[in-house]
Amino acid sequence: MGRQPFGLASPAAWLRESGHQVTCVDLAVSPLPRNEAAHAQLIAFYLPMHTATRMAQSVLTQVKELNPDAHYVAYGLYAPLNKALLLERGIDTVLGGEFEAELLAIANGSTANSNPFELAKLAFKVPDRIGLPNLDRYAKLHVNGEARTVGYTEASRGCKHLCRHCPVVPVYQGQFRVVQSDVVMEDVRRQVAAGAQHITFGDPDFLNGPGHARKIVEQLHSEFPALTYDVIIKVQHLLNHRDMLPVLAQTGCLFVTSAVESLDDAVLEKLEKHHTRADFLKVVKLCREAGLAFVPTFIAFTPWTTISSYCELLKVLAEEGLATSVAPVQLALRLLIPAGSRLLELEDVQQRVDGFDSQALVHRWKHPDHAVDALSARLLHLVDKEQKRGADRMAIFSAVWQEAVGTALPVDYGIMPRATVPYLDEPWYC
Repeated sequence: MGRQPFGLASPAAWLRESGHQVTCVDLAVSPLPRNEAAHAQLIAFYLPMHTATRMAQSVLTQVKELNPDAHYVAYGLYAPLNKALLLERGIDTVLGGEFEAELLAIANGSTANSNPFELAKLAFKVPDRIGLPNLDRYAKLHVNGEARTVGYTEASRGCKHLCRHCPVVPVYQGQFRVVQSDVVMEDVRRQVAAGAQHITFGDPDFLNGPGHARKIVEQLHSEFPALTYDVIIKVQHLLNHRDMLPVLAQTGCLFVTSAVESLDDAVLEKLEKHHTRADFLKVVKLCREAGLAFVPTFIAFTPWTTISSYCELLKVLAEEGLATSVAPVQLALRLLIPAGSRLLELEDVQQRVDGFDSQALVHRWKHPDHAVDALSARLLHLVDKEQKRGADRMAIFSAVWQEAVGTALPVDYGIMPRATVPYLDEPWYC
C-alpha cells in the first residue's frame, strides 16, 4: 500500500536462511503468481492494515481453488483482530504482531503458538527484499518540485500507549519491541543501494524508545548525509521529548506525521489520546522552530463530531498554515471500529453500532445527527472526484471548505505554498 513491505521481507529472511524456497508477492503492485500459488506448501497472508485484510478475502478464495492442500497462515496486526472470521474462511493458523519465528516453525513442520496475542522478543534478521517490486514502483517523495525514490523500514513495533481507537492496542496491549539498530541500518544500506533517496520509518511511534531512535538517526546521517527520512510521533511524545526535534531536523528528517485525530478536547478524551488542542498548537510551533514540517492526520468524522466542530477543524488548519500539509482524504475519513476495538468499551458507541459487517470488517455506526453523516458522504465523494481530476491540495481544501462552511475560503489566511511542503504521493492510512 505505497511502501515496499517490511512484513514480507522480514519473514522471507528467516525462511530463506533455513533453506526454504520463498516467493514474495505484493498484491497491491503485482498480479497473483498462479503457478507458485498452486504448488506452494505454505501460503501466508500479511495483514498489517484494514485495506490489506479486505483485499485478502477475495484473494484467499482464488488461491484456495488453485491449491486446497497448502497450509494457510494469516499474520500481522489485523490477523488476530479478525481471527474467527479468517478461520471460518479457510485460514489454518493466525499469528499476531511478532510473527517471524512462528512462521518459520510452521514451515519447519512444528506447531505454532496458538495465542496470537503472545509477543515474543525476537533477534531480528536483516529483511530479504529479493523478488519484491523495485522501489521506484512505490510512493514517491515530492519536495521542492523534485520526486525522490522512497524506501521503508521499521525500527520498532507496537506501542506503549493505549489510544482507544488504535488497531495496535488490542494486539500489543501497551508493549513495543525494538528492531536491533544494526538490522535497521543494514536494511537502509541495502535500500539506498537499490536507489532509495528517502526512508520512511513505519513505526507506530518512533519515540517509544527515544534513545534507540536517536542512535539510529545519528548513525543514519553520519553514513548517508544526503539521505532524508520521515517518522510518525505522538503529540504527547513531541512535547515530552522536544529536545529530540532539533536532532531529527539536523539528521535529515523532512517531516513528522502525527495522529492528532481531533481538535475537540472532549473527543480526544474519548479516544484517550492524552493530548489537547492546546498541545497540538504547541507542537506545530515547536516543529516549525526546529525546521520540521508537521503533518497531522485526523479522524474527521466520529460519533461526536458536529458540523460546527468540523468547520472549526478547517478553520484552525487554514489559520495555522496546515491546509496543504494534510492529505485531502484525511478531511473526509470516518472512524473505523474494527473487531476487538477498545471503542466498544464506550456505552455511547455501543448504542450507535449496528452489527459487524464481515465484508467491510468494521462495526457499522450511525451519527445521531443525520446531517453529519450526509456531510461526510458528500466530502468523501468530493475529495475522490477532485483527486481523480488532478486538483492540488489547496484546490481540494478550498472545495471542502466551500461544501462544509458554505462560503468561499477567505483569501487572507497565510497558507504555505504547496511546493514547500514535503509529501508522499500515496499517503498511508488504514
